Amino acid sequence: MRTIKLGTKSTEVYYLNELLEELKYGVIVSDYFDAETDKAVKNFQLTNNLVVDGIVGLKTWSLLMEKSKGGFSSNSKLLSEQNLIDFANEHNLELAVIKAVNEVESGGKGFLVDGRPKILFEGHIFWRELEKRNIDPNDYSNNSQDILFKKYTRSYYLGGTAEYARLEKAISLSADKKISDAAKCAASWGLYQIMGFNALTIGYETIDEFVEKMYLNEGEHLKAFGLFLEKNNLIGYLKNKRWADFALRYNGAGYKANKYDEKLIKAYTKFS
Repeated sequence: MRTIKLGTKSTEVYYLNELLEELKYGVIVSDYFDAETDKAVKNFQLTNNLVVDGIVGLKTWSLLMEKSKGGFSSNSKLLSEQNLIDFANEHNLELAVIKAVNEVESGGKGFLVDGRPKILFEGHIFWRELEKRNIDPNDYSNNSQDILFKKYTRSYYLGGTAEYARLEKAISLSADKKISDAAKCAASWGLYQIMGFNALTIGYETIDEFVEKMYLNEGEHLKAFGLFLEKNNLIGYLKNKRWADFALRYNGAGYKANKYDEKLIKAYTKFS
């Protein structure tokens, strides 16, 4: 793990926040090293007789993983080189293209430290999914402001295992299976954060089948990603290395501000 500190934004910071959350520090699990993360790191360093500088280097990483579970032990859940080779062959794409897309578009890892797939629950999507099932969201909106709202907001994101608490709260609103399905459809899942509402359109028979696959391994996350690309006619852009067109259609209009096309070109050049 590379050295990180206040102000860093990276997948390593997300993992750091997961470990701190597991150790009962009150941090929001995200990929940004903010003031709360800095405070938690310094407290951890002080408690464990380390130099208190807020910098997470080799010694702090080592002790954090020693004190926590450090993550699931089975390597069978992780994406492998063979997964990428098989994907490239299946879609008639260069391996370097797949590696570039995987590096830029994946979330770094698809599982939490407790072994469950990474999710992010979207309350505005939950609202929409209830309406699609002819359920009035207003009937369930009391005391549900953090999981059910009409307009998009980042205000209620908690990250890490806390997103499962939000998902379970949504499911528990009613014993009606439609509520459970709507809740699972309102979360993004795994390494590529595919929204659950895509499950049926990309080829899964039910949302439950999709979720079960997401629990298995990152190879299944890659398969779902491939189905999503096929359904949305994005494979051709990758075959022709039309990076800007791919980024526009996968990441939306903000791709230029985030330089997704440039990141893809740089990654492809490296892997090729």
